[in-house]
Amino acid sequence: MTTLAFFEGEIVPIDQAKVCITNHTFNYGTGCFAGIRGYWNDSHQQLYVFRLFDHFERFLHSAKLMHSDIAYSNEQLQESTLALLRAENWTENVYIRPIAYKNKSFFQVWLHDAQDKVAIFSQPVGGYLRDDHGIKACVSSWRRVDDTTMPARGKINGTYVNSSLAKSDALLGGFDEALLLNQDGHLSEATAANFMIVRHGCLITPPVYANLLEGIVRKSLIELAAGIGIPVEERQIDRSELYFADEAFFCGTGVQMAAVSSIDHRTIGTGQKGPVARQLGDLFHSVLIGENPDFQHWLTPVYV
Repeated sequence: MTTLAFFEGEIVPIDQAKVCITNHTFNYGTGCFAGIRGYWNDSHQQLYVFRLFDHFERFLHSAKLMHSDIAYSNEQLQESTLALLRAENWTENVYIRPIAYKNKSFFQVWLHDAQDKVAIFSQPVGGYLRDDHGIKACVSSWRRVDDTTMPARGKINGTYVNSSLAKSDALLGGFDEALLLNQDGHLSEATAANFMIVRHGCLITPPVYANLLEGIVRKSLIELAAGIGIPVEERQIDRSELYFADEAFFCGTGVQMAAVSSIDHRTIGTGQKGPVARQLGDLFHSVLIGENPDFQHWLTPVYV
């Protein structure tokens, strides 16, 4: 259970980390955030945070998009996060949520000169989507926001209204997840995850210019796949090509990796996790829990 938060430059009880309802970000969605995972290794008695520097680098990039003047460097944000995790004394997998918000009153619509603040909290977490069976997905009628409308590369609070609309429609329609096309009609991503398919042994994923979030797990899986000889293509994917995939899966900090069994009521491959996703998933898991010495540089141990 979450008990603490980093708030106003200090670690305080979570119930003291409060903002006023006139807060700019509460009213307009003008904050940005990060989603980071820590993985507990019981044999090591260690909590490993995955790619902490990279997550805060993207966090600061998102803040820059929002004209946010963050008073912390990447290194300071990492130190504050580790101090919080140690204070919570987690001995299980955790999800970490930094958020940059504008503490100015809602009367000011513009973004600059808005008393930018940072808060961080963490909580125990399991999987985001169930992976004991394949995920039933659909192509949403909602299109992914275009980069000329809102900055798709940033984790901006308000942008996730787009994801929420698609997700609720999918769940109410009997599906587990939705896929969004961009304004050109090509695949972009899921509601809160990147997406990959496999065709003829090749791993295929939409390019970063398809209005998707530049996912850190996505980037990691591309590197891991290339390292074990799985060919990778970053290119546009049409809706109809989805149905011809031999395998498909979501990937991201929340979802980790989750196989897709069907899209729009069409079975993908065998309807089960395929061999490429299984091989890549096993490798990725060994990296996350600190059992792969080749990728220790991706992990930050909490307890030293």
